[in-house]
Amino acid sequence: MNKHIAAYGEIMMRLEVPDNLLLRQAENLKYSFTGTGVNVTGLLSQFGYDTSLISAVPENSIGTAAIGAIRRLGIHSDFIIKNNDNLGMYFLEQGFGNRPSNVTYTNRQQSSFNTTDISEYDIVQSMKGVDVLHICGISLAMNNLTQNNILTIVKVAKEQGIKIVFDCNFRPSLWGDNGNQRAKPYYETILREADIVIMSEKDAINTLNLTTTKESKEEQLEELLLVVAEKFNIDIIAGTIRTIQGSNQNNIKGYLLKNGTMYYSESFEVNILDRIGTGDAYTCGVIHGELSNMDPQEMVTFSTAACVLAHTISGDTPLFDTDDIIKIVNEEKNDIER
Repeated sequence: MNKHIAAYGEIMMRLEVPDNLLLRQAENLKYSFTGTGVNVTGLLSQFGYDTSLISAVPENSIGTAAIGAIRRLGIHSDFIIKNNDNLGMYFLEQGFGNRPSNVTYTNRQQSSFNTTDISEYDIVQSMKGVDVLHICGISLAMNNLTQNNILTIVKVAKEQGIKIVFDCNFRPSLWGDNGNQRAKPYYETILREADIVIMSEKDAINTLNLTTTKESKEEQLEELLLVVAEKFNIDIIAGTIRTIQGSNQNNIKGYLLKNGTMYYSESFEVNILDRIGTGDAYTCGVIHGELSNMDPQEMVTFSTAACVLAHTISGDTPLFDTDDIIKIVNEEKNDIER
Protein backbone atom coordinates (compact mmCIF):
# COMPACT_ATOMS: atom_id res chain seq x y z
CA MET A 1 0.00 0.00 0.00
CA ASN A 2 1.43 3.39 -1.01
CA LYS A 3 2.24 5.91 1.70
CA HIS A 4 0.23 9.14 1.88
CA ILE A 5 1.79 12.47 2.86
CA ALA A 6 -0.39 15.48 3.67
CA ALA A 7 0.63 19.07 4.36
CA TYR A 8 -1.21 21.94 6.01
CA GLY A 9 0.01 25.08 4.31
CA GLU A 10 -0.70 28.19 2.31
CA ILE A 11 -0.84 28.28 -1.49
CA MET A 12 0.79 31.49 -2.66
CA MET A 13 1.27 33.21 -5.97
CA ARG A 14 4.91 33.75 -6.96
CA LEU A 15 5.38 36.81 -9.19
CA GLU A 16 8.84 36.67 -10.71
CA VAL A 17 10.60 39.53 -12.44
CA PRO A 18 12.15 38.15 -15.68
CA ASP A 19 15.75 38.40 -16.91
CA ASN A 20 17.27 39.33 -13.54
CA LEU A 21 15.61 42.74 -13.72
CA LEU A 22 14.62 44.79 -10.68
CA LEU A 23 10.92 45.16 -9.97
CA ARG A 24 11.19 48.87 -10.72
CA GLN A 25 12.53 48.05 -14.20
CA ALA A 26 10.07 45.35 -15.24
CA GLU A 27 6.94 45.66 -17.34
CA ASN A 28 5.99 41.98 -17.16
CA LEU A 29 5.83 39.36 -14.39
CA LYS A 30 5.77 35.57 -14.57
CA TYR A 31 3.37 33.98 -12.10
CA SER A 32 3.14 30.51 -10.59
CA PHE A 33 1.60 28.93 -7.49
CA THR A 34 3.77 27.83 -4.63
CA GLY A 35 4.20 27.48 -0.87
CA THR A 36 6.13 25.14 1.41
CA GLY A 37 3.30 22.62 1.56
CA VAL A 38 2.96 22.76 -2.22
CA ASN A 39 6.68 22.19 -2.69
CA VAL A 40 6.84 19.23 -0.32
CA THR A 41 3.73 17.43 -1.53
CA GLY A 42 4.51 18.29 -5.16
CA LEU A 43 7.99 16.74 -5.10
CA LEU A 44 6.90 13.72 -3.06
CA SER A 45 4.20 13.18 -5.69
CA GLN A 46 7.00 12.98 -8.28
CA PHE A 47 8.63 10.34 -6.06
CA GLY A 48 5.46 8.26 -6.41
CA TYR A 49 3.68 8.97 -3.11
CA ASP A 50 0.02 9.87 -2.66
CA THR A 51 -0.05 13.48 -1.48
CA SER A 52 -2.68 15.98 -0.45
CA LEU A 53 -2.79 19.59 0.67
CA ILE A 54 -5.03 21.05 3.36
CA SER A 55 -5.45 24.71 2.49
CA ALA A 56 -7.81 27.51 1.49
CA VAL A 57 -7.87 29.62 -1.68
CA PRO A 58 -10.09 32.51 -2.85
CA GLU A 59 -13.59 31.82 -4.06
CA ASN A 60 -12.85 33.27 -7.50
CA SER A 61 -10.93 32.52 -10.70
CA ILE A 62 -7.57 32.92 -8.93
CA GLY A 63 -8.54 30.17 -6.51
CA THR A 64 -9.66 27.97 -9.40
CA ALA A 65 -6.34 28.51 -11.16
CA ALA A 66 -4.43 27.69 -7.95
CA ILE A 67 -6.28 24.40 -7.51
CA GLY A 68 -5.65 23.54 -11.17
CA ALA A 69 -1.92 24.13 -10.68
CA ILE A 70 -1.88 21.89 -7.60
CA ARG A 71 -3.60 19.09 -9.47
CA ARG A 72 -1.07 19.28 -12.31
CA LEU A 73 1.64 18.54 -9.74
CA GLY A 74 -0.18 15.36 -8.78
CA ILE A 75 -1.38 16.71 -5.42
CA HIS A 76 -4.88 15.71 -4.31
CA SER A 77 -7.02 18.81 -3.84
CA ASP A 78 -10.00 17.27 -2.01
CA PHE A 79 -9.24 19.28 1.15
CA ILE A 80 -8.49 22.61 -0.47
CA ILE A 81 -11.52 24.76 0.23
CA LYS A 82 -12.66 28.04 -1.32
CA ASN A 83 -13.16 30.74 1.26
CA ASN A 84 -12.91 34.56 1.23
CA ASP A 85 -11.29 36.37 -1.68
CA ASN A 86 -7.54 36.92 -1.25
CA LEU A 87 -4.40 34.96 -2.12
CA GLY A 88 -1.02 35.61 -0.48
CA MET A 89 1.66 36.67 -2.96
CA TYR A 90 5.34 37.36 -3.15
CA PHE A 91 7.47 39.20 -5.67
CA LEU A 92 10.84 37.64 -6.55
CA GLU A 93 13.75 39.65 -7.94
CA GLN A 94 16.47 37.17 -8.94
CA GLY A 95 19.95 38.20 -7.86
CA PHE A 96 22.99 38.43 -10.07
CA GLY A 97 26.69 38.81 -9.23
CA ASN A 98 27.06 40.73 -5.97
CA ARG A 99 23.34 41.51 -5.82
CA PRO A 100 21.35 38.92 -3.84
CA SER A 101 17.85 37.79 -4.72
CA ASN A 102 15.04 39.67 -2.99
CA VAL A 103 11.60 38.46 -1.87
CA THR A 104 8.80 40.90 -1.03
CA TYR A 105 5.62 39.47 0.54
CA THR A 106 2.20 41.02 0.17
CA ASN A 107 -1.39 40.24 1.12
CA ARG A 108 -0.40 37.52 3.59
CA GLN A 109 -2.51 38.36 6.64
CA GLN A 110 -5.63 38.85 4.51
CA SER A 111 -5.21 35.67 2.47
CA SER A 112 -7.89 33.00 2.41
CA PHE A 113 -5.57 30.53 4.15
CA ASN A 114 -4.68 32.89 6.96
CA THR A 115 -8.30 33.92 7.60
CA THR A 116 -9.89 30.44 7.54
CA ASP A 117 -10.57 28.83 10.91
CA ILE A 118 -9.82 25.14 11.37
CA SER A 119 -13.53 24.49 11.94
CA GLU A 120 -14.11 25.16 8.22
CA TYR A 121 -12.09 22.03 7.32
CA ASP A 122 -13.13 18.42 7.82
CA ILE A 123 -9.88 17.67 9.63
CA VAL A 124 -10.74 14.18 10.86
CA GLN A 125 -11.73 13.11 7.35
CA SER A 126 -8.68 14.76 5.78
CA MET A 127 -6.39 12.77 8.10
CA LYS A 128 -7.84 9.37 7.19
CA GLY A 129 -5.27 7.19 5.43
CA VAL A 130 -2.49 9.74 5.98
CA ASP A 131 0.89 8.41 7.13
CA VAL A 132 2.82 11.69 7.44
CA LEU A 133 1.70 15.28 8.13
CA HIS A 134 4.02 18.15 7.22
CA ILE A 135 3.85 21.42 9.19
CA CYS A 136 5.92 24.53 8.48
CA GLY A 137 7.01 27.27 10.88
CA ILE A 138 6.16 29.90 8.27
CA SER A 139 2.43 29.16 8.65
CA LEU A 140 2.93 29.16 12.42
CA ALA A 141 4.23 32.74 12.19
CA MET A 142 1.23 34.27 10.47
CA ASN A 143 -1.35 35.00 13.19
CA ASN A 144 -3.19 33.59 16.21
CA LEU A 145 -5.72 31.85 13.98
CA THR A 146 -3.15 29.83 12.03
CA GLN A 147 -1.24 29.09 15.24
CA ASN A 148 -4.35 27.60 16.83
CA ASN A 149 -5.19 25.79 13.58
CA ILE A 150 -1.80 24.10 13.58
CA LEU A 151 -2.01 23.05 17.21
CA THR A 152 -5.42 21.53 16.52
CA ILE A 153 -4.41 19.64 13.39
CA VAL A 154 -1.26 18.29 15.04
CA LYS A 155 -3.33 16.99 17.95
CA VAL A 156 -5.78 15.23 15.60
CA ALA A 157 -2.92 13.74 13.60
CA LYS A 158 -1.20 12.34 16.69
CA GLU A 159 -4.46 10.83 17.91
CA GLN A 160 -4.59 8.93 14.62
CA GLY A 161 -0.97 7.75 14.87
CA ILE A 162 0.31 9.95 12.03
CA LYS A 163 4.00 10.91 11.91
CA ILE A 164 4.59 14.65 12.26
CA VAL A 165 7.28 16.44 10.23
CA PHE A 166 7.98 19.95 11.53
CA ASP A 167 10.19 22.34 9.57
CA CYS A 168 11.11 25.14 11.99
CA ASN A 169 11.68 27.59 9.10
CA PHE A 170 11.87 30.60 11.43
CA ARG A 171 11.34 33.87 9.55
CA PRO A 172 12.25 36.99 11.61
CA SER A 173 10.36 39.30 9.26
CA LEU A 174 7.11 37.37 9.84
CA TRP A 175 7.40 36.98 13.63
CA GLY A 176 8.29 40.63 14.16
CA ASP A 177 9.69 42.16 17.35
CA ASN A 178 10.79 39.67 20.01
CA GLY A 179 9.87 37.00 17.48
CA ASN A 180 12.00 34.18 18.87
CA GLN A 181 10.43 34.41 22.29
CA ARG A 182 6.94 34.69 20.82
CA ALA A 183 7.60 31.57 18.76
CA LYS A 184 9.14 29.54 21.61
CA PRO A 185 5.96 28.14 23.25
CA TYR A 186 4.48 27.13 19.88
CA TYR A 187 7.71 25.48 18.73
CA GLU A 188 8.02 23.59 22.01
CA THR A 189 4.44 22.34 21.83
CA ILE A 190 4.90 20.99 18.29
CA LEU A 191 8.37 19.58 19.01
CA ARG A 192 6.84 17.40 21.72
CA GLU A 193 4.66 15.78 19.05
CA ALA A 194 7.12 15.76 16.15
CA ASP A 195 8.86 12.68 14.77
CA ILE A 196 11.07 14.41 12.18
CA VAL A 197 12.30 17.99 12.62
CA ILE A 198 14.19 20.26 10.24
CA MET A 199 16.21 22.54 12.54
CA SER A 200 19.42 24.58 12.57
CA GLU A 201 21.71 25.48 15.45
CA LYS A 202 20.21 29.00 15.28
CA ASP A 203 16.75 27.60 16.01
CA ALA A 204 18.09 25.84 19.08
CA ILE A 205 19.99 28.90 20.33
CA ASN A 206 17.67 31.77 19.43
CA THR A 207 14.22 30.17 19.78
CA LEU A 208 14.74 27.40 22.35
CA ASN A 209 17.27 29.46 24.37
CA LEU A 210 19.88 26.71 24.45
CA THR A 211 23.54 27.65 24.89
CA THR A 212 26.84 26.27 23.65
CA THR A 213 30.49 27.21 23.94
CA LYS A 214 31.41 25.35 20.76
CA GLU A 215 32.72 27.43 17.90
CA SER A 216 32.30 25.41 14.71
CA LYS A 217 28.84 24.89 13.27
CA GLU A 218 29.26 21.10 13.27
CA GLU A 219 30.22 21.06 16.97
CA GLN A 220 27.30 23.32 17.83
CA LEU A 221 24.88 21.08 15.96
CA GLU A 222 26.21 17.92 17.59
CA GLU A 223 25.80 19.38 21.07
CA LEU A 224 22.54 21.27 20.69
CA LEU A 225 20.51 18.90 18.53
CA LEU A 226 21.24 15.99 20.84
CA VAL A 227 19.79 18.04 23.72
CA VAL A 228 16.69 18.86 21.65
CA ALA A 229 16.22 15.24 20.54
CA GLU A 230 16.43 13.95 24.11
CA LYS A 231 14.27 16.68 25.64
CA PHE A 232 11.44 16.34 23.11
CA ASN A 233 11.89 12.65 22.22
CA ILE A 234 12.42 13.34 18.51
CA ASP A 235 13.48 10.50 16.20
CA ILE A 236 15.26 12.54 13.51
CA ILE A 237 16.59 16.10 13.36
CA ALA A 238 18.13 17.23 10.08
CA GLY A 239 19.14 20.23 8.00
CA THR A 240 21.84 21.73 5.81
CA ILE A 241 24.95 23.84 6.27
CA ARG A 242 25.17 26.44 3.52
CA THR A 243 28.44 28.23 2.78
CA ILE A 244 27.92 31.22 0.48
CA GLN A 245 30.66 31.68 -2.11
CA GLY A 246 28.68 34.22 -4.13
CA SER A 247 25.07 35.04 -5.01
CA ASN A 248 25.03 32.25 -7.57
CA GLN A 249 27.43 29.75 -6.01
CA ASN A 250 27.15 27.96 -2.64
CA ASN A 251 28.48 24.87 -0.92
CA ILE A 252 25.86 22.61 0.65
CA LYS A 253 26.46 19.96 3.32
CA GLY A 254 23.66 17.97 4.93
CA TYR A 255 23.45 16.72 8.51
CA LEU A 256 21.12 14.24 10.20
CA LEU A 257 20.84 13.17 13.83
CA LYS A 258 19.33 9.76 14.47
CA ASN A 259 19.60 7.47 17.49
CA GLY A 260 22.05 9.85 19.15
CA THR A 261 24.51 9.84 16.24
CA MET A 262 25.18 12.67 13.80
CA TYR A 263 25.69 11.88 10.13
CA TYR A 264 26.98 14.25 7.44
CA SER A 265 26.95 14.24 3.67
CA GLU A 266 29.90 15.34 1.61
CA SER A 267 30.00 19.02 0.69
CA PHE A 268 28.49 19.72 -2.74
CA GLU A 269 29.38 22.72 -4.90
CA VAL A 270 26.18 24.29 -6.18
CA ASN A 271 25.64 26.64 -9.10
CA ILE A 272 22.31 28.34 -8.46
CA LEU A 273 19.61 28.79 -11.05
CA ASP A 274 16.79 29.20 -8.48
CA ARG A 275 17.35 29.22 -4.71
CA ILE A 276 13.70 29.20 -3.56
CA GLY A 277 12.28 25.86 -2.37
CA THR A 278 15.61 24.03 -2.13
CA GLY A 279 15.23 23.41 1.60
CA ASP A 280 11.86 21.78 0.90
CA ALA A 281 13.61 19.37 -1.47
CA TYR A 282 15.95 18.40 1.38
CA THR A 283 12.94 17.78 3.62
CA CYS A 284 11.42 15.53 0.95
CA GLY A 285 14.64 13.54 0.83
CA VAL A 286 14.48 12.96 4.59
CA ILE A 287 10.82 11.92 4.46
CA HIS A 288 11.46 9.54 1.55
CA GLY A 289 14.56 8.15 3.25
CA GLU A 290 12.66 7.36 6.43
CA LEU A 291 9.64 5.85 4.65
CA SER A 292 11.88 3.69 2.44
CA ASN A 293 14.05 2.52 5.36
CA MET A 294 17.33 4.03 4.18
CA ASP A 295 20.19 3.86 6.66
CA PRO A 296 21.06 7.30 8.14
CA GLN A 297 24.19 7.85 6.03
CA GLU A 298 22.35 6.99 2.83
CA MET A 299 19.45 9.22 3.91
CA VAL A 300 21.54 12.35 4.53
CA THR A 301 23.43 11.88 1.26
CA PHE A 302 20.22 11.38 -0.72
CA SER A 303 18.52 14.37 0.93
CA THR A 304 21.45 16.68 0.28
CA ALA A 305 21.59 15.58 -3.36
CA ALA A 306 17.87 16.41 -3.66
CA CYS A 307 18.59 19.88 -2.28
CA VAL A 308 21.50 20.33 -4.69
CA LEU A 309 19.43 19.27 -7.69
CA ALA A 310 16.60 21.64 -6.71
CA HIS A 311 18.99 24.60 -7.19
CA THR A 312 19.10 23.74 -10.91
CA ILE A 313 15.31 23.82 -11.42
CA SER A 314 13.45 27.05 -12.19
CA GLY A 315 10.47 27.60 -9.89
CA ASP A 316 9.75 26.81 -6.25
CA THR A 317 8.53 23.24 -6.71
CA PRO A 318 11.30 20.93 -7.94
CA LEU A 319 10.14 18.47 -10.60
CA PHE A 320 12.42 15.44 -10.68
CA ASP A 321 12.29 11.85 -9.50
CA THR A 322 14.46 9.68 -7.29
CA ASP A 323 16.54 8.42 -10.23
CA ASP A 324 17.63 11.99 -10.96
CA ILE A 325 18.82 12.35 -7.37
CA ILE A 326 20.75 9.08 -7.50
CA LYS A 327 22.67 10.45 -10.49
CA ILE A 328 23.79 13.38 -8.35
CA VAL A 329 24.80 11.00 -5.56
CA ASN A 330 26.82 8.94 -8.06
CA GLU A 331 28.28 12.10 -9.63
CA GLU A 332 27.04 11.15 -13.07
CA LYS A 333 27.76 14.07 -15.41
CA ASN A 334 26.45 13.98 -18.96
CA ASP A 335 26.49 16.73 -21.58
CA ILE A 336 23.18 15.61 -23.11
CA GLU A 337 21.16 12.53 -22.23
CA ARG A 338 19.86 10.93 -25.41
